[in-house]
Amino acid sequence: MSPTDIPQPGFGTSGHKGDACTDAVVTAFETGYRHVDTAQMYDNERAVGRALEQADVDRDDVFLATKVHPSNLAHEDVIETTEESLERLGVEYVDLLYVHWPTDAYDPEETLPALDEVRDRGWTRHVGVSNFTIGLLDEAVEILESPLLANQVELHPRLQQDDLVSFSREHDVQTVAYCPIAKAEVNEIDALREIADARDATPVQIALAWHYERDGVVPIPKGTGEHVRENHEALEIDLSEDELERIDALDRGERLVDPDDAAWNR
Repeated sequence: MSPTDIPQPGFGTSGHKGDACTDAVVTAFETGYRHVDTAQMYDNERAVGRALEQADVDRDDVFLATKVHPSNLAHEDVIETTEESLERLGVEYVDLLYVHWPTDAYDPEETLPALDEVRDRGWTRHVGVSNFTIGLLDEAVEILESPLLANQVELHPRLQQDDLVSFSREHDVQTVAYCPIAKAEVNEIDALREIADARDATPVQIALAWHYERDGVVPIPKGTGEHVRENHEALEIDLSEDELERIDALDRGERLVDPDDAAWNR
């Protein structure tokens, strides 16, 4: 699978719990999303699994991703907890299994071969990492026997991570963008509001359209209700070169997620 085979966009589920999570994912499926992102850390894998059961969508048409909790990254824990994730999700495999954070029990010589083993068992079709720097990503590419499909990182107009995205692209690694609308802070950015007003769109839609234009980047916005549909409709927006340049100029290197706080539930 090439990086561009990850469905665009993904649907993020961090912060969604219980029936509300199930309802949001069902709505996403009905809207046209076919890529759903969850994690052991989010404590909502069962809710996502219920959405898979309830929605009128074929499992083989869904790109399902989950992540191994930082405390579960010892070799045998990766194997055991991945099996538990599959049970909670009610599936025989996930399409992508990530290392959630390279902290706590993470040991590249132990953790990464465990991902290879999980893939060999057929429990995941692809492996990925999350919150990896260029150095850690380069190390993972060298150690893994499996192709590394994706690195999921914080990415939005105020934190564009051009060097990391370029490095990933050169190594055929897709960049999956969490917090792609900067926790809705894009609504307060003048340039995005001006572009949105001119296009009868929202600043959130403009920010997502910018992500869609970036080669090798797949955003995974969260949402409920009408926002789920609005986020998906941003796929229809084709930004001009001038508009893209205005958004490119917004980079400030501003993180919303503390990289030293790996227990923080995104």
